[in-house]
Amino acid sequence: MGFSFGHLILLLIIVLVVFGVGKLPQVMGDLGKGIRAFKDGVKEGEKDDDTNKGDKA
Repeated sequence: MGFSFGHLILLLIIVLVVFGVGKLPQVMGDLGKGIRAFKDGVKEGEKDDDTNKGDKA
């Protein structure tokens, strides 16, 4: 059960009502920075796991 086109349109309308058109680019930019930081953290965690596996063997 995924998102249909109607669900996406409804979500977009709700976001526009809550944040307004003027603030939307700022909100999306902050969301992108957060996602990028999360991905970097996951990569760093994987790198740390790889180095710790070699130390224990």
